[in-house]
Amino acid sequence: MWLADNWKEYEVIDCSGGEKLERWGKYILVRPDPQIIWNTKRSHSAWEQVNARYHRSSTGGGEWEFRDLPAQWEIHYRNLTFRLKPFSFKHTGLFPEQAVNWDWCAEKIRRANRPVSVLNLFAYTGGATLSAAAAGAAVTHVDASKGMVAWAKENAVASGLKDAPIRWLVDDCVKFVEREIRRGNTYDAIIMDPPSYGRGPKGEIWKMETSIHPFLGLCTRLLSRKPLFVLMNSYTAGLQPSVLAYLLETEMEKFNGKIIANEIGLPVSSNGRVLPCGASVRFVSD
Repeated sequence: MWLADNWKEYEVIDCSGGEKLERWGKYILVRPDPQIIWNTKRSHSAWEQVNARYHRSSTGGGEWEFRDLPAQWEIHYRNLTFRLKPFSFKHTGLFPEQAVNWDWCAEKIRRANRPVSVLNLFAYTGGATLSAAAAGAAVTHVDASKGMVAWAKENAVASGLKDAPIRWLVDDCVKFVEREIRRGNTYDAIIMDPPSYGRGPKGEIWKMETSIHPFLGLCTRLLSRKPLFVLMNSYTAGLQPSVLAYLLETEMEKFNGKIIANEIGLPVSSNGRVLPCGASVRFVSD
């Protein structure tokens, strides 16, 4: 498993009964997680000291219960700063398990010893974008949500990357890639974090199981002659790392390199175990 274990200001303290107990800076949150199917004894005192808890509704969705949590706060990872806030569907604006991929991408960029252009698709609040830019890449950040792109820009400013070579775009990722192919533009690396299900700004429907394979085919047409890397993440149930590896292999045959896939996870500080948090697949050139 690829473990995001370099955090100083975030930790999974404990997890049981469908919930995880997390520290985000100085605040303690409880959020649901469907993979936590065990029901162990909740002996850690922090379970009784939470600043906010997200309650899942049996009819879908849910709501936050706030006890003592600001509307917005910040945490840091290495030289990056992220602004957090609780919003719908239990999220805070950051997926901390992705830090293991941020570090991997940044290392590849720094070691390339050449200019690197990165395309980040379904880019959310910009964790991968900022990490790549801080490592020296020129990044094109694409997300269909205007609010998420604005949030990513705030994170860039907070991280001292206001003037970094980042192109911010609110666009449907599929349509953007199609236009870039027609324009003849290419990138040395592509990062993508496609949702299980989503809609574009004009109602375009995305469903991971049926959309991802043709989309990968389009994306490979944007790669430069010797691409540095491709990274794809998935939180879709049933898409195991081996499935992601097979998918990427079908579209990367013309490039020389290797493909490896694995689960990503976070350490649980109270017991030394690991909480699985999704899967990633990586292509890296020879």
